[in-house]
Amino acid sequence: MNNFYANVHNFFASLDITLPNALFALGAAIASYILMHGALILFRRRLGRLSENRQHGTIAQVLSKTLARTGTLAILATAILIGLSVLDLPQPWDMRLGHLWFFTLGLQVAFFLHRAVKIGSRRYFLSHGRKPGGVDQQVTVAHTVVIWLLQTTVWVVFLLAMLSNLGINVTTFVASLGIGGVAIALAVQNILGDLFASMSIAVDKPFEVGYFVAVDKFSGTVEHVGLKTTRLRALSGEQIVIANAELLRQTVFNYKRMTTRRIVFALRASPDTPPALAAKVPGLLRDIIAKHDKLRFDRAHLKTVDQNWIEYEIVYTMLTADFDLYMDTQQAINLDIMQMFADQGISAAPRPQHLLLQEAGEGREVHSTDKSAANEDAGTTSGTRYMKH
Repeated sequence: MNNFYANVHNFFASLDITLPNALFALGAAIASYILMHGALILFRRRLGRLSENRQHGTIAQVLSKTLARTGTLAILATAILIGLSVLDLPQPWDMRLGHLWFFTLGLQVAFFLHRAVKIGSRRYFLSHGRKPGGVDQQVTVAHTVVIWLLQTTVWVVFLLAMLSNLGINVTTFVASLGIGGVAIALAVQNILGDLFASMSIAVDKPFEVGYFVAVDKFSGTVEHVGLKTTRLRALSGEQIVIANAELLRQTVFNYKRMTTRRIVFALRASPDTPPALAAKVPGLLRDIIAKHDKLRFDRAHLKTVDQNWIEYEIVYTMLTADFDLYMDTQQAINLDIMQMFADQGISAAPRPQHLLLQEAGEGREVHSTDKSAANEDAGTTSGTRYMKH
């Protein structure tokens, strides 16, 4: 025991620390611990009250949960370092104390950022992935990978900063990591392409699980967005698996985010319709379409006139994206148009076709408006037959 006290006395003597200086440093450490612990408690209570405010609630909750990572050991280590800092330590202890300061504060900051990235990212993904019914979607694998990459970046930066603070040249190490990273990236570029495409889908959200989308020749409801592939459930029942990178290279039609539906359809009538009656049809079409709810009539025009038919182009806009309502409305409009044609005496049949059949030997001609009768008559004759439409 005497040897222990003697060794302690010799150690403090070598550092030129007197008993009053040691007691002063101890008092500074205790006071610092009490002040930091009390300030942390008061700050967390203040954040708790701010979290109830809707305007600052999200930031306050993230800060409050992040500060929960501040342990008693970290406060104690910081207080001891404050106590040692009031002492005039000789070299190399003064330099070593600086390294301890950097390690302690850097480690605590890394813990704070690690926690803040996890909490903030999860809250962001959940808030931007809320379903229409108000139920939060689960954080997908892509979201987890994004969080993991951010947290890994925090710790890599802390490690490199710590090595640099200790006097180690990290330039060569960083260059080696870069060369190795390029080699790995070239080896697995397809997998990495799908992985980064998955992260892009998770952050940018061109579509989400449950949305109906169409890509190239495929369409279906999004069932799962994974690290490499996205799975769609087609209307016919089969599952479609598309690589994420290939998916983002295509034009994606997102029908879930459709708010209106523009409808363009054509209506044909016989070219024998009198001009006065043909001029009345656009107004009658306006009356038929405008009486339906949740749509806006845009226009109806006589677009085409040729020898076979006259064609009207009708355009209206559904004020809702409901496909079933659109089909019900279009069906009702078609039935009303059929009734309107019947009431006005307008025929939807094209102009009859006239066929000319001629025998080479006798010069006999047959005119008919009935294709089947003309064909039967042509079948009983010999020679060359000419058909004129």
